[in-house]
Amino acid sequence: MHNVVCIKQVPDSAQIRVHPVTNTIMRQGVPTIINPYDLFALEAALELRDKFGGEITVLTMGPPSAEDSLRKALTFGADRAVLLTDRCFAGADTLATSYALATAIRKIGKEYGPPDLIFTGKQTIDGDTAQVGPGLAKRLGVLQLTYVAKIRALDIAARTVEAERRSEGGVQVLRTKLPCLITMLEATNQIRRGAMADALRAARAPIEKWSAQQAGVEDISKCGLKGSPTVVKRVFAPTARAEKAVLVEAAEEPAEALIDAIFKCQPKLETDLAALARDA
Repeated sequence: MHNVVCIKQVPDSAQIRVHPVTNTIMRQGVPTIINPYDLFALEAALELRDKFGGEITVLTMGPPSAEDSLRKALTFGADRAVLLTDRCFAGADTLATSYALATAIRKIGKEYGPPDLIFTGKQTIDGDTAQVGPGLAKRLGVLQLTYVAKIRALDIAARTVEAERRSEGGVQVLRTKLPCLITMLEATNQIRRGAMADALRAARAPIEKWSAQQAGVEDISKCGLKGSPTVVKRVFAPTARAEKAVLVEAAEEPAEALIDAIFKCQPKLETDLAALARDA
């Protein structure tokens, strides 16, 4: 099997700053980490390799400093790492990002064999859109399983994968054909500690670095800010509410006490509800 894991180097969420003019995240001088959700995706790929063998290629798009995150992924046991880096990728939204990553994954397939599974985290902590994974699946023309909590079974001979997917209505058990893209939820597995041998290998392993041209990007206008239709008009912190929270204490009949408190704060609400009851 050949699995590709897409990770992202993100700024530490506690120290994020926003550019006052472009309204994009400022990454210079901010400590970075591997997107936490992507670590669960990487662990899922490693567990499958432990059971079925094969190779894992880790891919990221970012500045040259993103090499640090790729080496970290290698210490966990990934086989190779590819860094997609070029100035034309700067400022990309999810549409432009999925275009660049899909192009790189196609080249990875040509260089190292077509991927059977493509893993991503459910979302990133800097954008929180959860759009890149599904966008990749659409661009690559593969099936997708999103918000996966557990991979229940993998049948290499039949080319199928079965997974548990969390939804608003409960848990869905889905089976689909390979190749497939999977976005993993948080806390779905126990992220391993890398072995000493992997740490030593990661320190000296070559990182494949591809520019847009080397990755096979045919249309630069679809990358970076030029290829990003998303525009952030304004970034601001919500203003504090003038009303203070009210603590409703009731040893008996707490529901009735809560309703009485709501009607007291919103006197018009009781009248409106009575009118609706009459009309009904």
